[in-house]
Amino acid sequence: MKKDIEIHDVINVTLAVVREKTLLHTDEWKVYLINKNSFPLENTLVASTGYGDQTGEIQRTSTLHHFLETVPGPGSTLIEPIDSSLFHLNNEYWVSFYQGTQIYDRRFVFVAGAISEENITFIKELEKEGVLHS
Repeated sequence: MKKDIEIHDVINVTLAVVREKTLLHTDEWKVYLINKNSFPLENTLVASTGYGDQTGEIQRTSTLHHFLETVPGPGSTLIEPIDSSLFHLNNEYWVSFYQGTQIYDRRFVFVAGAISEENITFIKELEKEGVLHS
């Protein structure tokens, strides 16, 4: 029954969208999973999708699924590149992983417009500039 399911809080795990310069000096954006725990995350699944509306027209991207065998602790792993033309949408990431035999999951949403120049900070775990999910 629902009352028998234990829901554990996901702590010390977050996402960041970082800006990286290419050899042609253009910006390329990438999404990273950051594990600040001392233990690795095992069998991590990430589902990403974008949704929202622009001038009254509903928009939705495809849902992409990623499998990350092990995310070191502490450490980070690239999830996917993201096109800046999607920043006007809500960009949602469902992250599920194992810690021992217990499964954890959390929904991270970069709301429309959150990935912007005014929200860029230095992310020490990645040693890059980007937008860190709070």
